[in-house]
Amino acid sequence: MDTTPFKAASPSFGEATRTFAKIGLLSFGGPAGQIALMHKVLVDEKRWLDEPRFLHALNYCMLLPGPEAMQLATYAGWLLHGIRGGLMAGLLFVLPGALVITALSAIYLTVGHVTLVQGLLFGLKAAVLAVVLEALIKVSKRALKNGLMVVLAVAAFIAIAFLKLPFPLIIAAAAVIGALMHLSGAAGSKASAEADPEITYAMPEWTKPSAGRLFSTLGIWLAIWFVPLIVLWQWFGPGHVFTAEATFFSKMAAVTFGGAYAVLAYVAQQAVEVHGWLKPDEMLTGLGLAETTPGPLILVLVFVGFLGGARLSTLAPLAGGAAGAMVTLWFTFAPCFLWIFVGAPYVETVRNVRWLASALSAVTAAVVGIIANLAVWFALHVLFGNVDEVNWGPFALPVLDFGSFDWAAALIAVAAGVALIRFHVNMIVVLAVSALAGMAWHLS
Repeated sequence: MDTTPFKAASPSFGEATRTFAKIGLLSFGGPAGQIALMHKVLVDEKRWLDEPRFLHALNYCMLLPGPEAMQLATYAGWLLHGIRGGLMAGLLFVLPGALVITALSAIYLTVGHVTLVQGLLFGLKAAVLAVVLEALIKVSKRALKNGLMVVLAVAAFIAIAFLKLPFPLIIAAAAVIGALMHLSGAAGSKASAEADPEITYAMPEWTKPSAGRLFSTLGIWLAIWFVPLIVLWQWFGPGHVFTAEATFFSKMAAVTFGGAYAVLAYVAQQAVEVHGWLKPDEMLTGLGLAETTPGPLILVLVFVGFLGGARLSTLAPLAGGAAGAMVTLWFTFAPCFLWIFVGAPYVETVRNVRWLASALSAVTAAVVGIIANLAVWFALHVLFGNVDEVNWGPFALPVLDFGSFDWAAALIAVAAGVALIRFHVNMIVVLAVSALAGMAWHLS
């Protein structure tokens, strides 16, 4: 057991700000690439964190709802400079990408009907199918370690794809099943909850648990989260698009275990079928745009919020879109700061709760089924022009018009899949080439 206190360098706030700004601007490639970038900068180059502390923080962030890479940046900034450091690091991780995708959303809204732009987006959407499939394969290898996990994944797929059960209900049920598996000593639960070696660190004063700090921080951040929500309800009423977005994305912030891919199918279902903020294929457009911008992939929600505000508010389209994007950004990421600033001082306690680790292992398995549903949902709406639905008892089954099958989209998707999965070509390169192929197809 390593009990040597870690003596980290103490960067100035200005130096830390410049470093996290660099991380935010270069954070392409999804959470794996973003976490690798932070490791390289914070552990290898700057030596502000050592390896065990970095992994300690990452393990905690993996237990939380929301984007783990953004929360890891917030955690690292908090370790270095307290709450102001966490705010600085988290905001710099999110804001560059948020500004870019807001601008891209405005461009899409105003010139998305132009043939050249339509071709670009056509190729991008087809390639996103391959990106989602690659994510499904990676998560499956990590999560499905035994037969029970496979059963959970299949059950989650059936529940969300055919029974249309709510995403939060599926996540909650998986967590309960995982906890019960641990308590009953089911095979695999022990392996999912192995204790990490205990490591002792010299912790800054502000990171030590304190009841007074806990309640003050909790009160402040609950107010930051919920006071604007109450104001929107009072000002606009429950039926207004901004109120609906604030309420919906607040709920998403509390249940988005497993990363952006896990929640996108549920967001797409609600945003398209319930709220009417966007059309089915536009969810793929937003995902493609988010894949090409820095920051967490969950920024695709800013695209959703922008289109909803532009189309359903009483403001001018661009003003309504900008307001919708701001509402979405606030209620998606304010809770992330709450999780870190309130929970981080109690990380050791959280990590040592074995039934919780088993519950989260089951949630990760369920996420595989949910991502599989996302892949199927996207594939149907990209490859077929007409997709209907028929009810058969409790099941909702898709009905396909095979005459509307799009061979060009299928070819681009297959080529992108081979490039990503077989040859491991850089994702940005694959998306760019696919977009060019879509443009060429539309112009031919």
